[in-house]
Amino acid sequence: MESHPVILSIAGSDCSGGAGIQADIKTISALGGYAASAITAVTIQNTLGVRAVQAMSPEIVRGQIEAVMEDLQPVSIKIGMVHDIQTVHAIADCLRKYTPEYVVYDPVMVSTSGRKLMTDETIEEIKKELLPLATLITPNIDEATVLTGKSIHNIQEMQEAAKILTENFHTSVLVKGGHLEGDVMFDLLHTAEFIYHIYKEKKVESNNLHGTGCTLSSAIATCLAKGYPIQDSIQHAKTYITQAIIAGKDLHIGHGNGPLWHFPDSIAQMCTFCAVVS
Repeated sequence: MESHPVILSIAGSDCSGGAGIQADIKTISALGGYAASAITAVTIQNTLGVRAVQAMSPEIVRGQIEAVMEDLQPVSIKIGMVHDIQTVHAIADCLRKYTPEYVVYDPVMVSTSGRKLMTDETIEEIKKELLPLATLITPNIDEATVLTGKSIHNIQEMQEAAKILTENFHTSVLVKGGHLEGDVMFDLLHTAEFIYHIYKEKKVESNNLHGTGCTLSSAIATCLAKGYPIQDSIQHAKTYITQAIIAGKDLHIGHGNGPLWHFPDSIAQMCTFCAVVS
């Protein structure tokens, strides 16, 4: 029988389809996984911004996770938006109960404009309850600053922040350096075994970058579920997201910060199919 690894995304819903659960499902599907979901919040948003957020009750979040875990038994879990302390507890309880092989947590804590998206009390509860249960956390520079209290302006400070997070929470950390100045992007991995690795690549100029963090973390979760080691999983995920950015940079979807194109090979495959049929 043919099988595909099951990946569960625990995240918020983006009705415009570019981020959150919707981006995760597209990414997992594009990379050959089977996507299941547990929605933590429903947002009213589009490419121009977020208008409102309605959190799901912790009991509903817990019920979604339990239903998927008991039946589909995902190999890997990706966690995105977690809105309040009660939901943090519900997710952490489920992780301890079902002990999935891999947990990738993208700590969505700071908006693009630099505004905190949750209370300090929720952040402290996440640090206590969720981060120690993760296989890998993927903060950007602003989120790593919130988690460590340290300003980050260069690779050395990224490395120092990653080391602090690894020591404090006994998890692997990928600090994403996309917000640093310059034409080259550096992401820094510090594994739980204290191994460093720097991913370096040229930035792709695009106005369509909505959902890049969600896409990267769910791609890593999928590659881990397919059996790749963590360092290779991140590299494969970064290759995929670069292709998705390139494929989407000239798209006109919405009037603001548009989405990636999560199926970068589909256009070429369709053209090849049409040529064969004709």
